[in-house]
Amino acid sequence: MSTTSPPLHQGSGPWQLARAELHRRPSVKISLVVVALFALMAVAAPLLSALGGWGPEEFDKSAVDPYLGGQPIGPLGGVSAEHWLGVEPVTGRDLFARVVHGAQVSLLIAFSATAIVVVAGTAAGIAAGYFGGRTDTVLSRLMDLTMSFPSLIFMIAMMSVARDVNRIVLMTAVIGLFGWPGIARVVRGQTLSLKHREYVDAARVGGSGPWRILTRDILPGVAGPVIAYTTLIIPGMIATEAALSYLGVGVRPPTPSWGQMIAESVAYYDTDPMYFVVPSLCLFLTVLAFTLLGDALRDILDPRGSRT
Repeated sequence: MSTTSPPLHQGSGPWQLARAELHRRPSVKISLVVVALFALMAVAAPLLSALGGWGPEEFDKSAVDPYLGGQPIGPLGGVSAEHWLGVEPVTGRDLFARVVHGAQVSLLIAFSATAIVVVAGTAAGIAAGYFGGRTDTVLSRLMDLTMSFPSLIFMIAMMSVARDVNRIVLMTAVIGLFGWPGIARVVRGQTLSLKHREYVDAARVGGSGPWRILTRDILPGVAGPVIAYTTLIIPGMIATEAALSYLGVGVRPPTPSWGQMIAESVAYYDTDPMYFVVPSLCLFLTVLAFTLLGDALRDILDPRGSRT
């Protein structure tokens, strides 16, 4: 007798399976806590910085020593009751305020770009897999063309050329532009295996149109892999935003982001290591938590994909 788990449409939806796995894997619990903490920190950034008493762009010259090249006064980069994580060298800006506002910028760009990638990739993959023929040919060639671009170089070029534009909106659009083909290919493969299932054929014979079949029968069937791969896409988006900001073509000062803070801290890593450690640790923990969560969800919701 088969011991395989029942398909998702037979009463065990992707979220029910994810909740069951949450109680079994400690790594999933820890990852969810870390993700929730950073998400809450991003949402409540203005409140948290106000609670700390400093804004992300406020200078505190009394917290740095002008006779030592602007080094923070006090241990661990100026950590004190007034500055919880210390201050930036030279400027004296509060590190806690800049980190929480940097989380807001970094996660906003990552989540928005991921939303674009998931919506565009899912729509293209379902259309290519279900309709086939010329639709599949055109969309598949568009996927190949997009994936053939050296995306990072192209992103740097586009971000360098653009001047008087909203950098957050531009980064979201540019990052999202190159990310959709990967998930589109996954969804296309799933759709090809679903469109000849008995319940889809029954819906087609019963007079259901393509739109109803796609939304009522095909989309729920690909929901599991999409959810799993979405959580794996997010850390890549966070890292891409940080890389662009680190290279100086992302978010511009004085707007904080983790990548920009890491780039600025490189010059002080030997004299003020806290300035480098704090944003780097935030970036590391966020990417690691999303990666572990994505791996667990992929094992649950797309077991065949996890073995490939």
